[in-house]
Amino acid sequence: MNVQTIGENAGIVWSLLHGENRKWEYSELKAAAGMSDRDLNAAIGWLAREDKVYFETMQDSGKEYLYLTMNYYIG
Repeated sequence: MNVQTIGENAGIVWSLLHGENRKWEYSELKAAAGMSDRDLNAAIGWLAREDKVYFETMQDSGKEYLYLTMNYYIG
C-alpha cells in the first residue's frame, strides 16, 4: 500500500458517501467499496484528516455510522 493507493481508495469512499447522502455502517461501506479492512481504514483516515467525514454513535443501538460532511467557505 502506498500514498497514491490510499488517496485513490479515499476517492472511492468519498464517492460512495457523497452519492448516497446517508449514514453508513462500516460493514455496508466495506461491502460497497470492495476493500479490505486495512484499505478501508486507511481511506477513512485520509478523509478524516481532511475533515470530510463525520462519525456518530447511536445511543439506542450502540452502532457507529459514518457519513460525509461538506465543508464550504463562502466569502
